[in-house]
Amino acid sequence: MTARTERLYRAGVDIGGTFTDIVVIGDDGVIHTKKVSSTPQDYGLAIVGGLQALLGSLDAHPQQVTELVHATTIATNTVLEGKGARTALVTTRGFRDVVEIGRLRVPMLYNLAYQKPEPLAKRRHRYEVDERLLADGSVDTPLDDAQVLDIARRIADEKIEAVAISLIHAYANPEHEIRIRDLLRGALGDTVYLTCSHEILPEIREYERTSTTVVNAYLGPVVVSYLHSLIDKLRAIGMSGPVQIMHSNGGVMSAAMVMQKPATIIESGPAAGVIAGASVAAASGYADCITVDMGGTTAKAAIIEKGEPARTTEYEVGAGINVSSKLVKGGGHAVKLPFIDVSEIGAGGGSLVRIDAGGLVKVGPDSAGSVPGPVCYDAGGTIPTLTDAVLALGYLNPAYLAGGELKINQQKSLEAMRSQIAEPTHTELHEAAYGVFAIAASTMTRAVKAVSTYRGRDPREFALFAFGGNGPIIVHAIAELLDMKTVIVPPSPGVFSALGLLFSSTQHEFMQTMFCRLDEAAAKTLGNALDDLVARATADMTAEGNLFDDIALQCALDLRYTGQAYELTVPIVWQAGEPLDIGPVAAAFHAEHERTYGHASADEVIELVNLRAVGSLRSQNGRAYDARRAGGSRASDGSNALATGRAGSYRRAYFGKTHGFVDTPVISRADLRAAPMTGPLIVEEYDSTCVVPPNAGARVDAHENIVITFLEQSA
Repeated sequence: MTARTERLYRAGVDIGGTFTDIVVIGDDGVIHTKKVSSTPQDYGLAIVGGLQALLGSLDAHPQQVTELVHATTIATNTVLEGKGARTALVTTRGFRDVVEIGRLRVPMLYNLAYQKPEPLAKRRHRYEVDERLLADGSVDTPLDDAQVLDIARRIADEKIEAVAISLIHAYANPEHEIRIRDLLRGALGDTVYLTCSHEILPEIREYERTSTTVVNAYLGPVVVSYLHSLIDKLRAIGMSGPVQIMHSNGGVMSAAMVMQKPATIIESGPAAGVIAGASVAAASGYADCITVDMGGTTAKAAIIEKGEPARTTEYEVGAGINVSSKLVKGGGHAVKLPFIDVSEIGAGGGSLVRIDAGGLVKVGPDSAGSVPGPVCYDAGGTIPTLTDAVLALGYLNPAYLAGGELKINQQKSLEAMRSQIAEPTHTELHEAAYGVFAIAASTMTRAVKAVSTYRGRDPREFALFAFGGNGPIIVHAIAELLDMKTVIVPPSPGVFSALGLLFSSTQHEFMQTMFCRLDEAAAKTLGNALDDLVARATADMTAEGNLFDDIALQCALDLRYTGQAYELTVPIVWQAGEPLDIGPVAAAFHAEHERTYGHASADEVIELVNLRAVGSLRSQNGRAYDARRAGGSRASDGSNALATGRAGSYRRAYFGKTHGFVDTPVISRADLRAAPMTGPLIVEEYDSTCVVPPNAGARVDAHENIVITFLEQSA
């Protein structure tokens, strides 16, 4: 048995397409990290194996882990790969095809060969029932129980694994959905996963609500199986603490709650890094920044203003690379749940480099992943990747990565780059490699522009905050292309998303549609409706095991001018049990409309559409990441990860035709902490490599961030 005097740990685990990142923080505040190759055949194997290895290096046991927080791509990959459950939809007669009709949006307007995504519930598996509710929730046509039982028999015959139940106006009255669920459960038992629209999204707009419910059902059996398997593996090695999962809005929830609402974790992975980035950047004096997270498979960008990440409920899954949730619509399946708004493109260290039929060099979006990986990993890969190009430029350690755990075959990598890219394009190896690097950087600027210039923000007014295994390598090139002057690289950048999990807090969002004018006549009714929503939110959170006195709730309203099609979310100050003070709410809406659209109309009637409540835990309010409080970061071998560079050594690196080859110092973060330096520099760490170009200076600030500042060019 574990002695009471032994150190206790909390663990964070982030799965990527190439690596699985594991971080533990002890009750002494010291952070320990490890990177292991992902195991796509069963992601839980990498988690358990990596956790055991990391704890073993600390002479610790899984029994000492009090909590594990996990970010996973299992939901997104399930939809992208079409490997979800065999799903049926039960809906009101006449609305069988709503998931196919959608919103008539086309992401590629002039592509005559464009094909819409196939609905996740095939048409023959979409069943209609004779029932009808009106918009106020009153019953127009009663539900026919016999029809539902007949549908249950057909579902059983079709070997359906999951059923989405979405009836018109169920957000106003869930009675019929609950009855259908009970009848199906009685007829089918627990062999079929059931989800109702009033539970996952009690909101107007039948397409988005039905699509979200279908996606939730499609993911249900896969996510439930994955989490049960992972928890069983963790219990088998002795870890008895709770397992929490990061959801798309940047909070965490219990594994049990995620099993009920798997659609909430579609963007689980990217959210953790953005939340941690917002905390670190704001503490360091950069409340306005753009995060760039570049791993082995994809690169993600998100904008943070005044310390808060941009959020959205407009999201589509299954559309492949998401350039921006607001710019490209119709390419995937709508999921109208809260998301941190992340722009994602297929550019990572494992992005394959090829020459197309026209003789142009292409970088990504397909990736070598963890298997077989880049050629330099010597694990069977034969096609060069961005990582192989970076190695050819001299930016990466030519012998090993991850503190020596990953050996590098430089000769094989250079030969692949030479034979497949340099010789066919009639260029020298270093020029070909730099061309690949430049293409990748240019591709990355699309993601940054999608969250900045495409939304009326000037990226030059923001700092660029880089993390991920490859973000600090390429971030200087992205900054130069966009004329951005400041780059921030946090401690432990290669495992920063996993680290962010340890400083995220439990968070649940609840909402309810309510149509009315926002005026004094509605003040008492609104107060009562908010009381009901808060009571429901509190009940759900206490049912999950949280203490009543620990729950903090913040309310907001979705508002619009009468006649508008979409709403703006406005936070409100309201006292439980009291009418809502309409005046300040209206003023806040006018101000938000002015900020978002550039104009407001104080004389227009304001209309309420939805009520919202976000629940969090007061006991977790102090979880903001602070490198100083954490006491530094340590690699898996116990050595200080802030000082694993090889001070005093040099590497010949190529910085383009302007600077050519330069004998570049290879230093540690500790060297920069001792004194600022002028580039070029290569900062080597256990989990990542940071490149400082010749025209920039670098220093380490009070929060252990590397701050790169571009120097003014002489005339």
